[in-house]
Amino acid sequence: MPVKIGVVIPCYRVREHILRVISNIGSEVSVIYVVDDYCPDGSGDFVQTHCHDPRVRVLHNEQNQGVGGAVMTGYRAAIAEEVEIIVKIDGDGQMDPSCLIQFIAPILANQADYTKGNRFLHANELKSMPLIRRIGNAGLSFLTKAASGYWDIFDPTNGYTAIHASIIPLLNTEKLHKRYFFESSMLIELGMLHAVIRDIYIPARYQDEVSSLSESMALLEFPPRLFIGFLRRLITQYFIRDFNVFSILFLFGLILSIFGTVFGGYHWYLSAKTGSIASSGTVMLAVLPFMLGSQLLIQAMIVDVQNIPNEPLQANIRLLKEIRGILG
Repeated sequence: MPVKIGVVIPCYRVREHILRVISNIGSEVSVIYVVDDYCPDGSGDFVQTHCHDPRVRVLHNEQNQGVGGAVMTGYRAAIAEEVEIIVKIDGDGQMDPSCLIQFIAPILANQADYTKGNRFLHANELKSMPLIRRIGNAGLSFLTKAASGYWDIFDPTNGYTAIHASIIPLLNTEKLHKRYFFESSMLIELGMLHAVIRDIYIPARYQDEVSSLSESMALLEFPPRLFIGFLRRLITQYFIRDFNVFSILFLFGLILSIFGTVFGGYHWYLSAKTGSIASSGTVMLAVLPFMLGSQLLIQAMIVDVQNIPNEPLQANIRLLKEIRGILG
């Protein structure tokens, strides 16, 4: 029996591009969900009037929920129709629908639960990406790696994604950000499940569309959210669900680093205030714990990198369904 593939297209002010995006979606897709996120341009009504593709379903959000809320509306509709793999494509023309096969292939081959785009492979194609975006993506990628635990992915804000439908009910949807932070929060929640993610390399495309995410907004608002996600992941993964080598390395590394920093800072302040020179023993008592703590934290990071999920959840979920079917 062929796998049922669906595409979710969140729509907000994409009226000029949406029909072209739909027309470029190949025959391998069974159903297309166009989600009008209370678009002031009436994108949903426009599609209903001018698009005659029988695969298209137009969904309307009664109020604007942002890209995350629109995608979840599409996900719920796809699950209700028993779609097995759901691809998310933006309606602004930045994402080439001809790349869709590349996204679903690892999921079909049971090599991934979730795939996402990565625009940073080919140097020549990156020339079309503004420099500020390249720099911002590099910084955000590192922070997202730490927050999610997926140290082998890049380009975290890329919205070209595919997911096996069986993973969606397992997600903590209350933690998924409904707007610009949606893609990053999805990675964090998938990391909490230990789902397997694969990067799919795609060309960077910039035309006449306007991004709703500004670089200044990302710089100011992403790091605090990612730091909270990082702390939540570490506490949950290494101190609540498990306590292993990482837990010991991280705990002692943090204690020693903080002690060395505070002790050294305090005595530096006393030396500056009194004009006296700290003794060699005082200096060593500050430096050695800091150096040892730093080394322990680096070792903890290495352990964390080696703990990247590599067994897709979808296989176990399918097996459980088959067993339940056999048992009646």
